[in-house]
Amino acid sequence: MREAQLRGGYHRAGFLLAGAVAIWLVAQALLGAHGGFDLGDLLAALPLLLQGLGLTIWITAISVLLGAVLGGCVVVALLAKSRLPRMAAQAYCLALRGTPLVALLYLVYYGAGQFHRPLQALHLWWFFRDPLDCVILAFTLNTAGYQARILHGAIVNLPREQTQAALALGLPRGVMLRRVLLPQALLTALRPLGNEVTKMTKASAVASLVTVLDLLGTAKYLFSQSFDFGFYILAAVFYVLVVGAVRLAVDLIERRLSRHLRPAT
Repeated sequence: MREAQLRGGYHRAGFLLAGAVAIWLVAQALLGAHGGFDLGDLLAALPLLLQGLGLTIWITAISVLLGAVLGGCVVVALLAKSRLPRMAAQAYCLALRGTPLVALLYLVYYGAGQFHRPLQALHLWWFFRDPLDCVILAFTLNTAGYQARILHGAIVNLPREQTQAALALGLPRGVMLRRVLLPQALLTALRPLGNEVTKMTKASAVASLVTVLDLLGTAKYLFSQSFDFGFYILAAVFYVLVVGAVRLAVDLIERRLSRHLRPAT
């Protein structure tokens, strides 16, 4: 069984690399001989592109992790007995999920400039004057709304007997959520949460709109220096590889966590 899983992982990784190469070759063919990518330019630009790729991965990772913490707080509010926290959490999810990420980024980045003096008085201007900080904040707020709804849906769709059994044992509500409901809900929500990570990886490209030199921002800079469209092609290939790697990781984690649900062979 383990060898079959490893072979499956190798096959998926092979398909991923083949897909990236295919994108490269098709784009090169469409560009023609005069629009192709020069190997010397590739080697010269590769360190900058890899630096932009590293920043893209870091932005995605830190935003998703911070969003998970904030989303967990929103889930607790959604499950609260009191009506006020539930309404506030529902309003948060509705507003953040209904606002385009690029619009939210503009609201944070350019909107902060409208409140320069109050933010400076509160000693917060140092944070909002940095474009990268604004990107992290906007991305965290956005993904927290989605992660909260994903996790909340997984929890409320668990069999009611789980909650009833925990209450019959006299477990406090916090312990019941943390030790009984959450581990089962995370297994159900793993695939949608993985999709959220891939979505944020691709959406991280909007960071370049506020002068952050992520992968797409670096490609835009290199293009402005050489007018070589091949830099965009290379950036697209990197995005395909990163998203594919995330999906492979989610598959492996899901197989690992759900191994007890598969029939023994």
